[in-house]
Amino acid sequence: MIQLFRLSKKFGPNLVLNDIELRIREGEFVFVTGPSGAGKTTLLRLIFGAEKPASGYILINSINLNRISGPKLDLLRRKIGFIFQDFKLLPKKTVFENVAIALEVTGLRPKFIRKKTHQTLRLVGLAEKEMAYPLSLSGGEQQRVAIARAIVKDPLILLADEPTGNLDPELTREIMGLFRRIHQKGTTIVVATHSRELLGDTDYRTIILNRGQIYEDIDTPVRSP
Repeated sequence: MIQLFRLSKKFGPNLVLNDIELRIREGEFVFVTGPSGAGKTTLLRLIFGAEKPASGYILINSINLNRISGPKLDLLRRKIGFIFQDFKLLPKKTVFENVAIALEVTGLRPKFIRKKTHQTLRLVGLAEKEMAYPLSLSGGEQQRVAIARAIVKDPLILLADEPTGNLDPELTREIMGLFRRIHQKGTTIVVATHSRELLGDTDYRTIILNRGQIYEDIDTPVRSP
Protein backbone atom coordinates (compact mmCIF):
# COMPACT_ATOMS: atom_id res chain seq x y z
CA MET A 1 0.00 0.00 0.00
CA ILE A 2 2.82 2.43 0.92
CA GLN A 3 6.13 2.09 -0.92
CA LEU A 4 9.19 4.32 -0.53
CA PHE A 5 12.04 4.05 -2.99
CA ARG A 6 15.48 5.57 -2.24
CA LEU A 7 13.74 8.47 -0.51
CA SER A 8 15.81 11.42 0.73
CA LYS A 9 14.75 14.77 2.16
CA LYS A 10 16.74 17.92 2.91
CA PHE A 11 15.91 21.10 4.77
CA GLY A 12 18.51 23.54 3.54
CA PRO A 13 21.90 21.82 3.84
CA ASN A 14 20.59 19.33 6.43
CA LEU A 15 19.87 15.81 5.20
CA VAL A 16 16.89 14.68 7.31
CA LEU A 17 16.14 11.39 5.54
CA ASN A 18 18.74 9.50 3.56
CA ASP A 19 18.00 6.82 0.96
CA ILE A 20 14.98 5.27 2.69
CA GLU A 21 13.59 2.01 1.26
CA LEU A 22 10.35 0.91 2.91
CA ARG A 23 7.15 -1.00 2.18
CA ILE A 24 4.08 -1.01 4.42
CA ARG A 25 1.45 -3.58 3.57
CA GLU A 26 -2.29 -3.02 3.45
CA GLY A 27 -3.87 -3.56 6.85
CA GLU A 28 -0.56 -3.30 8.71
CA PHE A 29 0.02 -1.46 11.99
CA VAL A 30 3.50 0.06 12.13
CA PHE A 31 5.34 2.09 14.74
CA VAL A 32 8.11 4.45 13.62
CA THR A 33 10.47 5.40 16.43
CA GLY A 34 13.91 6.85 17.05
CA PRO A 35 15.56 9.80 18.82
CA SER A 36 14.54 13.43 18.29
CA GLY A 37 15.65 14.60 14.88
CA ALA A 38 15.71 11.08 13.43
CA GLY A 39 13.17 12.03 10.74
CA LYS A 40 9.93 10.51 12.10
CA THR A 41 7.66 13.51 11.50
CA THR A 42 9.25 14.24 8.13
CA LEU A 43 8.61 10.66 7.01
CA LEU A 44 4.90 10.95 7.85
CA ARG A 45 4.60 14.32 6.13
CA LEU A 46 6.19 12.89 2.99
CA ILE A 47 3.72 9.98 2.96
CA PHE A 48 0.87 12.49 3.38
CA GLY A 49 2.17 14.57 0.50
CA ALA A 50 2.75 17.65 2.68
CA GLU A 51 6.45 17.60 1.77
CA LYS A 52 8.27 16.74 -1.45
CA PRO A 53 11.37 14.54 -1.39
CA ALA A 54 14.78 15.76 -2.52
CA SER A 55 15.17 12.45 -4.36
CA GLY A 56 13.40 9.14 -4.66
CA TYR A 57 9.65 8.67 -4.77
CA ILE A 58 6.60 7.38 -2.88
CA LEU A 59 3.78 5.18 -4.12
CA ILE A 60 0.42 5.18 -2.34
CA ASN A 61 -1.82 2.48 -3.80
CA SER A 62 0.47 2.53 -6.87
CA ILE A 63 0.06 6.32 -7.29
CA ASN A 64 3.36 8.19 -7.52
CA LEU A 65 3.14 11.28 -5.29
CA ASN A 66 5.85 12.99 -7.35
CA ARG A 67 3.55 13.00 -10.37
CA ILE A 68 0.37 14.43 -8.88
CA SER A 69 -0.52 17.80 -7.39
CA GLY A 70 -3.46 20.11 -6.88
CA PRO A 71 -6.91 18.45 -7.06
CA LYS A 72 -5.49 14.96 -7.64
CA LEU A 73 -3.32 15.19 -4.53
CA ASP A 74 -6.29 16.51 -2.54
CA LEU A 75 -8.37 13.50 -3.62
CA LEU A 76 -5.63 11.12 -2.51
CA ARG A 77 -5.33 12.88 0.85
CA ARG A 78 -9.01 12.23 1.49
CA LYS A 79 -8.04 8.58 1.82
CA ILE A 80 -5.40 9.44 4.43
CA GLY A 81 -6.10 10.60 7.98
CA PHE A 82 -3.39 12.61 9.77
CA ILE A 83 -3.28 13.12 13.54
CA PHE A 84 -0.99 16.05 14.36
CA GLN A 85 1.20 16.22 17.44
CA ASP A 86 -0.31 19.59 18.47
CA PHE A 87 -3.91 18.58 17.61
CA LYS A 88 -4.53 21.62 15.31
CA LEU A 89 -8.12 22.00 16.52
CA LEU A 90 -10.05 25.16 15.65
CA PRO A 91 -10.63 26.93 19.02
CA LYS A 92 -13.71 28.89 17.92
CA LYS A 93 -15.53 25.82 16.61
CA THR A 94 -17.25 23.16 18.71
CA VAL A 95 -16.06 19.57 18.95
CA PHE A 96 -18.80 18.60 16.48
CA GLU A 97 -17.77 21.32 14.03
CA ASN A 98 -14.07 20.40 14.28
CA VAL A 99 -14.87 16.84 13.23
CA ALA A 100 -17.58 17.63 10.67
CA ILE A 101 -15.32 20.00 8.75
CA ALA A 102 -13.31 17.02 7.45
CA LEU A 103 -16.45 15.85 5.63
CA GLU A 104 -17.80 19.26 4.65
CA VAL A 105 -14.84 19.92 2.36
CA THR A 106 -15.76 16.79 0.37
CA GLY A 107 -19.18 18.16 -0.58
CA LEU A 108 -21.21 15.40 1.08
CA ARG A 109 -24.86 15.95 2.04
CA PRO A 110 -25.41 17.72 5.39
CA LYS A 111 -27.66 14.89 6.66
CA PHE A 112 -24.92 12.32 6.06
CA ILE A 113 -22.28 14.59 7.63
CA ARG A 114 -24.34 14.99 10.81
CA LYS A 115 -24.97 11.24 11.10
CA LYS A 116 -21.34 10.27 10.44
CA THR A 117 -19.97 12.89 12.83
CA HIS A 118 -22.30 11.74 15.64
CA GLN A 119 -21.24 8.12 15.04
CA THR A 120 -17.54 8.94 15.11
CA LEU A 121 -17.75 11.00 18.28
CA ARG A 122 -19.54 8.11 19.97
CA LEU A 123 -16.74 5.79 18.83
CA VAL A 124 -14.09 7.94 20.54
CA GLY A 125 -16.21 8.46 23.67
CA LEU A 126 -17.06 12.12 23.14
CA ALA A 127 -20.80 12.01 22.41
CA GLU A 128 -21.51 14.21 25.44
CA LYS A 129 -18.90 16.78 24.43
CA GLU A 130 -20.19 17.63 20.95
CA MET A 131 -21.11 21.23 21.79
CA ALA A 132 -18.00 21.89 23.90
CA TYR A 133 -15.09 24.00 22.64
CA PRO A 134 -11.53 22.61 22.45
CA LEU A 135 -10.08 24.87 25.15
CA SER A 136 -12.60 23.53 27.68
CA LEU A 137 -11.38 19.94 27.14
CA SER A 138 -8.57 17.99 28.77
CA GLY A 139 -5.51 17.03 26.74
CA GLY A 140 -6.79 13.49 26.34
CA GLU A 141 -10.18 14.72 25.12
CA GLN A 142 -8.55 17.09 22.63
CA GLN A 143 -6.49 14.19 21.30
CA ARG A 144 -9.65 12.12 20.82
CA VAL A 145 -11.24 15.00 18.89
CA ALA A 146 -8.17 15.03 16.64
CA ILE A 147 -8.49 11.27 16.15
CA ALA A 148 -12.20 11.58 15.37
CA ARG A 149 -11.49 14.26 12.76
CA ALA A 150 -8.88 12.01 11.14
CA ILE A 151 -11.08 8.89 10.99
CA VAL A 152 -14.52 10.39 10.25
CA LYS A 153 -13.87 10.06 6.52
CA ASP A 154 -13.02 6.34 6.87
CA PRO A 155 -9.43 6.68 5.60
CA LEU A 156 -7.55 3.75 4.12
CA ILE A 157 -4.41 5.00 5.89
CA LEU A 158 -4.10 6.68 9.28
CA LEU A 159 -0.89 8.56 10.15
CA ALA A 160 -0.30 9.71 13.73
CA ASP A 161 2.57 11.96 14.81
CA GLU A 162 3.40 11.49 18.51
CA PRO A 163 -0.31 11.01 19.37
CA THR A 164 0.36 10.43 23.07
CA GLY A 165 3.32 12.76 23.55
CA ASN A 166 1.56 14.95 26.13
CA LEU A 167 -0.57 12.27 27.83
CA ASP A 168 -0.06 10.26 30.99
CA PRO A 169 0.34 6.44 30.87
CA GLU A 170 -3.37 5.74 31.55
CA LEU A 171 -4.54 8.01 28.73
CA THR A 172 -1.83 6.57 26.50
CA ARG A 173 -3.32 3.10 27.00
CA GLU A 174 -6.79 4.46 26.18
CA ILE A 175 -5.57 6.01 22.93
CA MET A 176 -3.76 2.79 22.02
CA GLY A 177 -6.98 0.84 22.59
CA LEU A 178 -8.77 3.24 20.27
CA PHE A 179 -6.11 2.73 17.59
CA ARG A 180 -6.56 -1.05 17.89
CA ARG A 181 -10.31 -0.72 17.30
CA ILE A 182 -9.67 1.45 14.25
CA HIS A 183 -7.12 -1.06 12.97
CA GLN A 184 -9.60 -3.91 13.36
CA LYS A 185 -11.76 -2.18 10.75
CA GLY A 186 -8.98 -2.70 8.21
CA THR A 187 -7.23 0.68 8.37
CA THR A 188 -3.48 0.75 7.73
CA ILE A 189 -1.91 2.66 10.63
CA VAL A 190 1.52 4.29 10.95
CA VAL A 191 2.35 5.86 14.32
CA ALA A 192 5.48 7.95 14.90
CA THR A 193 6.35 7.85 18.59
CA HIS A 194 9.07 7.73 21.22
CA SER A 195 6.58 6.63 23.91
CA ARG A 196 7.87 3.71 25.97
CA GLU A 197 4.26 2.97 26.99
CA LEU A 198 3.29 2.41 23.36
CA LEU A 199 6.41 0.51 22.37
CA GLY A 200 7.01 -1.53 25.50
CA ASP A 201 4.11 -3.94 25.11
CA THR A 202 3.49 -4.47 21.42
CA ASP A 203 4.11 -7.06 18.74
CA TYR A 204 3.32 -4.65 15.93
CA ARG A 205 6.03 -3.98 13.40
CA THR A 206 8.50 -1.36 14.65
CA ILE A 207 10.80 0.69 12.41
CA ILE A 208 13.68 2.44 14.17
CA LEU A 209 15.13 5.55 12.51
CA ASN A 210 18.50 7.00 13.40
CA ARG A 211 20.23 9.90 11.66
CA GLY A 212 17.76 9.79 8.80
CA GLN A 213 18.17 6.10 8.01
CA ILE A 214 16.40 2.89 8.93
CA TYR A 215 18.51 1.48 11.74
CA GLU A 216 16.30 -1.56 12.35
CA ASP A 217 13.01 -2.98 11.03
CA ILE A 218 11.43 -5.37 13.53
CA ASP A 219 8.78 -7.07 11.44
CA THR A 220 5.84 -9.24 12.49
CA PRO A 221 3.13 -10.99 10.50
CA VAL A 222 0.21 -8.84 9.35
CA ARG A 223 -2.65 -9.00 11.82
CA SER A 224 -6.04 -9.80 10.36
CA PRO A 225 -8.48 -6.91 10.91
